[in-house]
Parts: sequence; C-alpha cells; structure tokens
Amino acid sequence: MPKFYPVASQHGQQVDQSLAHVHNHTANNGVSGGHQHTFSGGVGSAAFPSPQHAASTPSGLPMSTHWQEQQSLYQASRASSEPHHHARQAAILNKNSHAAVTVSGGVNPNSYQSTDSQHRKDGPPAEVIERRNAEGEVERQDWKALDLGGQGLHALSSGLFNYTFLDKLYINHNKLSRLPGSIANLRLLTLLDASGNQLTELPPQLGMLTNLKTLLVFDNRLTSLPYELGSLYKLETFGIEGNRLPSEYMSLAMKDGTRALITTLRDAMPEIIEPAGRDWIVLDESANDNDDDKFQIVCYNILCEKYATQNLFGYVASWALEWNYRKNLIKQQLLAANADVICLQEVDMDNFNEYFMPELANENYKGIYQAKTRARTMSESEKKGVDGCATFWNTEKFKLLDKQELEFNQLAIKREDFKKTADIFNRVMPKDNIAIIVFLENVKTGARLIVSNVHITWDPQFRDVKLIQVAIMLEHLGKCAERWKKHEKSEIDGAPAYNEATQIPMLICGDFNSIEDSGVYELLSRGNIGSDHDDLSGRVYGDMTRDGINHPFSLKSSYANIGELKFTNYTPGFTGAIDYIWYSSNALSVTALLGNVEEKYLETVAGFPNVHFPSDHIMLHSEFLFKQRRDQPKQPPPPPPDFGQSASTPNR
Repeated sequence: MPKFYPVASQHGQQVDQSLAHVHNHTANNGVSGGHQHTFSGGVGSAAFPSPQHAASTPSGLPMSTHWQEQQSLYQASRASSEPHHHARQAAILNKNSHAAVTVSGGVNPNSYQSTDSQHRKDGPPAEVIERRNAEGEVERQDWKALDLGGQGLHALSSGLFNYTFLDKLYINHNKLSRLPGSIANLRLLTLLDASGNQLTELPPQLGMLTNLKTLLVFDNRLTSLPYELGSLYKLETFGIEGNRLPSEYMSLAMKDGTRALITTLRDAMPEIIEPAGRDWIVLDESANDNDDDKFQIVCYNILCEKYATQNLFGYVASWALEWNYRKNLIKQQLLAANADVICLQEVDMDNFNEYFMPELANENYKGIYQAKTRARTMSESEKKGVDGCATFWNTEKFKLLDKQELEFNQLAIKREDFKKTADIFNRVMPKDNIAIIVFLENVKTGARLIVSNVHITWDPQFRDVKLIQVAIMLEHLGKCAERWKKHEKSEIDGAPAYNEATQIPMLICGDFNSIEDSGVYELLSRGNIGSDHDDLSGRVYGDMTRDGINHPFSLKSSYANIGELKFTNYTPGFTGAIDYIWYSSNALSVTALLGNVEEKYLETVAGFPNVHFPSDHIMLHSEFLFKQRRDQPKQPPPPPPDFGQSASTPNR
C-alpha cells in the first residue's frame, strides 16, 4: 500500500481573510459544531451506497453498531455544507441559551491532564506551549476552535498552522486537493473535519496528531491511507465513507470499527528508513593522546518490560514493542557504544540476572543492581519484575573498590528533622525510588571515580519530592566521598591521592524526570537553592525547607557544553530533556558527546519506542578526561634507555 508525501499548494484562495469572518460570528470566541457526536467510528467506500436506514450492509453482512453510527455521521456531514455551518450552529446555541454556553474544545495548559499522563515527566506536555507576551506573561487564549467550512478554498495559508492552540479545525466542503504536511504543527487537535473536498491523498504527517479523537474525510477521492495513521492511538471516530478505498478496509471497519482499522495500519507499516547516525561531537581533539586518562560512560533508561504496554504506547507497532525485539536492540546499542561505564535505569531484576549480566560479561563487564524499595515486601517470584538501576564497568578499564545503595524513602524517615513532618509521610515515603553508587579505580593509572546511578520519581505534581530525593543523594554522596578519600592507597605508582572529598572525580547519571527549568537542575548546577524556591513552596522538610539545600560539588551537565539535547524522552505526551550526566568540573573535562537524533527522521515519527529506538528515552553517551590536579606533581619523564656499553666503544 503506497504512502503519500504531498506538496503544499502555493496558489488559490488563502485562509487569512476567512479568519476575521469567523471571529466576528462567534460571540463566545469559540467555534464548535452544532451536532455533537461521540461515535466509535467506521469506514466506508464510494463502492458501497449509504442508505441511512438500511438494515444490513451492501455486502449482505449484518449492520454493526459501528456501521450504523458511520451512516448517521455521514449524513450529518453532508448536511453541513453551507459556509461556517459549525460556527453558526454554535452562535445559535449561544444566543438561545439563558445560561452561558460552554463551547466544547480547548486545552488549558494550567489544568492539562493527559490521558497518558504516565508519559509526563516535568512541566506541561510537549505539545502544550504557553503563549507569552514580551513581558513574559501568559497570554489568554479564549477561542480554540476554527470553522473554515464551505468557503471554496483551494489552499490553506501557511499562517493557519501557527495556530498551535487549536483543538478543533473544520475545513470541510471546500475545494482542497491536498493537506500540507505542516498540519502536523497542530498537535492539540482533537477534531479535524476535511470532508467534502477533493483530497486524493492524506499526508503521513497526520499521524503526528496523536490527540485526534475524531478525523472526518467523508466524500473525497482517497484510494489509500498512509500507514502513519496507525499512530493515532486515541482516535475514536474515523469517517471516510464516500471514498474509493480498498474493500478490506471496508470489511474491517464494518465489523470492528475505527480501532481495528488504526491497529491494522499501525502493525502493517513497512519499516521506515533508518535515521542517520547521531553525530559524535568531539570537543577536545588534543585529548586523543591520553587514552589511559580518558573514559566513556553511557546513561540509558531502557523502558522496563512491564511498562511497555499497548495501553501506554498505543502508537507503537505491537511487534516493535515486544521485549525480545527491544532487548536485542538495546544490547546492540550498548555494545556499539563500547563505553567503559554503563548506567541503566528501568531494568528489572530478572532481566539483569538472566540477560544483561551474562551478555555484558561476554564483553568483560561486571555489574551491580538495586531494585526499587517495593521489592522488599515481595516474594522471590514477584520481585523479579521490579525495576531498578544497574551499573556496569569494563574490567579492562576499572575495578570496583566499594559500593553504596540508597533507598530514598528509608533514608528520609531516618532523619530526625524529617520525622515530624506530614509531607514526608504523605509525599516522600510512598515514592520508592533508589540510587546506586560505585567507587571505581582506573586499573592503569590508579585514578578513582565515584559514579551515582539514579532514577528520580516521575510525577510533575511532586517536584518537591524530586528535589528531596536529589538532596538526599547529594548528602550521601558527600558522606561516601569523605569515607572514600581515606580508602587504602592505590598500588599503582604515581596514582593520584585525594586529600579532600571534592577532589575525587564524580559522575551522577540518571533519569531525573526534570527539565532544565526545574529546581533539580538548579540545585545540581548551582550548588544551592533557597528555602523559598517554588518547587518547595508550602512544604515542610525540616532543615531543607528552613535553611535551603546546598552541596559542595562543582557539578555541570556534560551536554551543557553544547546545549542540552533537544530531548532525551520522546513521546506524544512529553518531549524534552530529563536525563543527564553530571560531572565534577574541577576533576573531569568533557572531550566528546553523542549528539541529537536526526530532525528529518522525526517528521513522521509520533514517538518512541519504535523500530529503531527501543525505549521512550534515548541513550546519553559522554567521554571524559581525568584532569591533572594543580597540587599533584606531574610524573617525571622516564629515564633514557640503557643499552649497555657499545661493542664498538673501546675500553679505556
């Protein structure tokens, strides 16, 4: 089945003149259809007549509920061909109502509750972009639906697709032959009506409109559907009666409705073109001569097997969501990275023991694992599915000197200043996130390294808990560093000594579920936040909310050297950078980084995971160089070789 890539029309009537007309005819500054439908949907074809009251389908099959609803909606669509039909209906309802009429449609970014809220990590969803004026104030947006129906439009102005706040768009009963791919900018659309046009194809970019619940393209000239529509996992109503579509679509929709058709398109999608490799960005070419002092680290939330469900990731082909497929791709990525240290999040105990540990052992890695705190109360069989963090190191580069596991809720309740605060019991204790810390030594130089691997709670309503978890981790990193500076001296000649805790090189890697504009990022990068910080507002956490939070480490995000990645988590409900590799800038320098995902590849990819990316997160990969400390004398050059007395030299 072909996929179509349309070219936007450059001529014909433009939409901008119609916008003012719609504004003047909507007393409520919103537009909505006069007929409200909540149908499960169905699909039709011009090859099949559409009697409104037929008792059976033209093929002789009994009429299903899906098909009955399809016929009713089809007739309503044909009756809405006059100019601005939906806007007029909304105005009539508003005029005749004694009470205020709430025009359906619209999303308030301040009260947005995504149906797939498990994807949300921090801040608003990626597609909810607050409109702000020059003073930085959020601008009010009263209308979010637009009716351009019945205008005889031949083309749509590119300016229309800057109205990213729209959640309903009616462009029905015009003379459109194509929809431009830039319609993908309207990510908030829940309804799109393009019925009664002259469309011969639908752009694959429609698959990016993953909030769509109703898509109507009745009475067009469609002969096929792009497979990318399979990403519309929220779609309830898909009206394409009155087109010349394949009969298998018709039969499927008549029997099982919209969801069955969308699922079929999703799982039948041919493999998309593989993206160009992510650039390896070298920051310090002079470091190439210091192989013993350089090392690489990977940080990767791999999406735990039990979390990868069709309920949460309905836009993903079922076969690409299968764990056997994903785990093999994850392994390939890790081995290709060839890093010296690997920090993984969302690894369950069973897969650590049975898959990752033995597979990576074949490549000279050793590792440790810590499950979330809930595993404490589970049976042996139940705890196998609990996810946690796993840290691996290549034994040809590092050896393990010591380790420390952190369970944040257990450490919080042990603090005297926390014990009498209700917020600890109501907010911190229920979150069972953890971290693991390893103390490593470079087997060739004796340089030492502290690596913390952490997964912070995800819920954006608990930004205070995120801060408390990070503060507890930093507090215990300080205690570990104080203890480990006294660790037995390395046996390697010339190995650096560490007289102060902050002199030990440190990395903090993980899924922090926090964007750059967050208290967590501010605390890590600046070293302190005040007790009056917004993320702590109204909460009581002992000394931390009385005195503020601080730490002694000179930390910097490795990617801050080039600007944080455009995203580390990519889903329809959230897109942003929330994973980081923090390093002690006084002891380490960044020499290279793995760059962003190719932008062109993302134009028709609604979200990860997919065939090429096995997790909803992408892998972070950084290269570091141990810095030579000023107080540490450089090693003297080796003496010249002594070859003994030359045979040609006479004895004297």
